Amino acid sequence: MSEDFRIATFNLENLDWTAARDRQFERRIAVLRPLLRDLRADVLCLQEIAGRKSEPHAPRQLLALDRLLEETPYSAYFRASSTRPGADVPADVHNLVILSRWPIVATRQIYHDLVAKWRWSALGDDSNESSSIEVAFDRPLLYAAIDLPGAGPLHLINLHLRAPRPVPLPGGSASSRKRVEGLFLAAQKRERQALEARLCVEDIFDADEEATIALCGDLNVDEHDAASTILEANFEGGARDSEASERAGRADPASAFSPRALEPLETRVPLERRYSVLHAGEPRLIDHILASASLARRCESVEILNEGLQDEAFAQDPIDGSLHAPVVASFRML
Repeated sequence: MSEDFRIATFNLENLDWTAARDRQFERRIAVLRPLLRDLRADVLCLQEIAGRKSEPHAPRQLLALDRLLEETPYSAYFRASSTRPGADVPADVHNLVILSRWPIVATRQIYHDLVAKWRWSALGDDSNESSSIEVAFDRPLLYAAIDLPGAGPLHLINLHLRAPRPVPLPGGSASSRKRVEGLFLAAQKRERQALEARLCVEDIFDADEEATIALCGDLNVDEHDAASTILEANFEGGARDSEASERAGRADPASAFSPRALEPLETRVPLERRYSVLHAGEPRLIDHILASASLARRCESVEILNEGLQDEAFAQDPIDGSLHAPVVASFRML
């Protein structure tokens, strides 16, 4: 089987480096580098990369990532990375990076460009104007256009949506009332940022109905969540995976999707291997690659490299490697 190019996504689990913890970081490198090599990715989306200062007054840089990529082919790849909103340097934590074997011809950071920030007033008897807070996304989306050789542009969106952890509220979040209210706000953040990513996809389709689009990252939801439904925008409601498509008499899984839908490619993985994290023994699929029809029909295979994955509920700190498994899909160039 020919593998003309491979797209992968990998949450590197708070990848950070300091001189004081150099020995620990070397242990992480020993686990992560072989995984990166096994991906053999031509285009790689990474999440959770820290920005550090090399000295007290220097700008933040992606020092841990630079160190990790040494002695790998990815060190020579073209790179796009997110910045702290309103600045031109990386954030301290949870930066996004896109690495590409081929030139990145355009890049854009998307942060409340298509969906506005909003205000929230605390519920209950203690609610008043002073308890109103502005709600914003935790981090931006990262878009890049990649010049695939002889195949036109690949439009790529790297994203990391809000985890299902309560948003801090005025007055603290210790009570169950505050916690459930904070969880509701976390879900709103996740779904509204999914909407912003989807509106970016719509803009790409408006310019080219046959656009080659991949949306990759840690969505912090499974394939049945509202955020996934928003991103996919599959209004035909057809079969979602290869097994269901075969039962429905469709040779091509992509034929089950609306023209502008994004197909979650990881649903082509056999069910017993279809997970990217383990939580208290429960396998969950929260890391995704979604593809437009023009890309999905060229998909040859999908893998989730979850062999030996640690259970996040029981993993000892500091961890070696990552608590997420990378997802990689192979495609025909044309």
